[in-house]
Amino acid sequence: MNNTKNGQLLRTLRSFMANMKHVPHPLQAYIIPTNDAHQSEYLANRDKRREFISGFTGSFGNAIVTRDKAALWTDGRYYLQATEQLDDNWTLMKQGLADTLSMEDWLIQILPKESYVGVDPFLFTHELWKSYSQKLSDAGLSLVAVQDNLVDLVWTSYDRSEVPLSPLMILPLKYSGKSVGDKLKDIRDKMSTANCDALVISALDEVAWLLNIRGADIEYNPVFFAYAIVTANCLYVFTSLERITSEIFNHLKLETESELKFEPYENVLEVIEDISSSNHGQIWISPLSSHALVNVVPKEKRYLKPSPIALMKALKNTTELDGLRNAHIRDAAALCEFYAWLEKEIKINPVTEIGAADVLEDFRKQQDDYISLSFPTISSSGEHGAIIHYCPTEASNREITETDLYLCDSGAQFRDGTTDVTRTIHLGNPTEHEKECFTRVLKGHINLCKAIFPNGTNGHVLDMLARKPLWDVGLDYRHGTGHGVGAFLMVHEGPHGIGSRPRKYDVPLMADMTVTDEPGYYEDGSFGIRIENVVIVKSVETKHNFGGIGFLTFEPITLVPIQKKLLSPELLTEEEVAWINDYHQLCREKVGDLLIQRGRLDALKWLQKETEVIG
Repeated sequence: MNNTKNGQLLRTLRSFMANMKHVPHPLQAYIIPTNDAHQSEYLANRDKRREFISGFTGSFGNAIVTRDKAALWTDGRYYLQATEQLDDNWTLMKQGLADTLSMEDWLIQILPKESYVGVDPFLFTHELWKSYSQKLSDAGLSLVAVQDNLVDLVWTSYDRSEVPLSPLMILPLKYSGKSVGDKLKDIRDKMSTANCDALVISALDEVAWLLNIRGADIEYNPVFFAYAIVTANCLYVFTSLERITSEIFNHLKLETESELKFEPYENVLEVIEDISSSNHGQIWISPLSSHALVNVVPKEKRYLKPSPIALMKALKNTTELDGLRNAHIRDAAALCEFYAWLEKEIKINPVTEIGAADVLEDFRKQQDDYISLSFPTISSSGEHGAIIHYCPTEASNREITETDLYLCDSGAQFRDGTTDVTRTIHLGNPTEHEKECFTRVLKGHINLCKAIFPNGTNGHVLDMLARKPLWDVGLDYRHGTGHGVGAFLMVHEGPHGIGSRPRKYDVPLMADMTVTDEPGYYEDGSFGIRIENVVIVKSVETKHNFGGIGFLTFEPITLVPIQKKLLSPELLTEEEVAWINDYHQLCREKVGDLLIQRGRLDALKWLQKETEVIG
């Protein structure tokens, strides 16, 4: 974005910050979170407010605009990208570095006492609202709810997307593995145990999971804009009523076995208020829901705990696990075709980052039950690989060459599962330094995948297993090591994960969860390396069973070969070599059969070459 346009956007925003028609008090600062009203990670185009106002396109980041300053906070995944995309009107705040002020501390430092800080209460979680409000208040500042989103007011003069209304898709029992009625029964049992009369569901993937319905309101994410409320005898669904076809109505009516009410999307606050006033019990609402939702429930009736659906959804049933395994076999077949094609094509014709991503998408589209990609493909050559969540544009599009590392992080949405896989390859002769870095990343990947750990272990306890081979020589990476993956849902799924520090609502890893194993290493201006598999947490038999607690390990379900050319064999132990050979044998057996069935002989030859035993 050029300085002139961005400067005009900021001037218009600042004029609204002072306009009493739209704000309860003239504002000295306005916070622009990345979130939508459902706290989604990925956003519909019309909800990309921070991107519109700042020009920064990364999936994580929050902005603050004052009368004379504009600052954006983002984490280590996006330092390089933000540096490139922000113009001179903006200051980049590198979140996570010791000398970077938090957003609250920055506001306290630069604003005079009795200043007003505004934010849209739908875009701030209740928990965040409480934290900010208290800290700012202690410093003599006031956090105020601004009902008219000021960025939306600026956006009216530009081309803003319409509200998405994608057709809804019923997910049959053969894919979901559990009926809506059975899910409701489990939820109501949990509500009863907690003495709650209602559960408010605001996360889009939780609504989709509960209803066994998928949509496409947000690109790459099979969800639709809706809220739901469960009471002892009624299921409320809040969405655009024009999308409730007779098929959708009958699907839910037959499965709920209780009263079913459809309400317009915008009625959710009114109905929450009505339920709160007409029931004596508590209302279960997540502190991670928007402040706007939580605030209409009287304080004495709030049961502020994370939604039970988050964990229910993370614990996959047998049907979902089988679907995920099968989806990853088909996904691997597409990737084998892609890498076989790339090895040949690059010797004949130029191949760009965008061109490669397009070809990979075409191979995926040929697979059964394919719906869409699960996120924009990170197709990054050479120095672009060091931008952790790089997405090629026409301006940045770089040729893939035989002299650079190529990192490709990609995934797909299939009706039976969601995939997410990263491979780093070299199409020429890698340097000894590149090989050492790659081998150390792989050693960390293997360490984590082979881990055996007791029930009750949280992911952050295991994180160092993936980092230690890098730490041994003074290297590291600035991102988490693993995230949950949905069953034809979000590619990033909680409430569990594997990272360097505990999170407030983290839960232990449990059997039947999915999680990624994705250590990496990045050198700014040179290259990036990441190796990512999706794994299933599963029970394992051990020689002993201390305290009868039971032990767990991981089963890799991503089945794409790891490039042997990039290995430094002298750094590998016998056990690590055995793991690589066993993993490659699994890839050859599972994916090879599908390639034979489909007659994809070039991809089969590539798979056989890449999975030859190493000694």
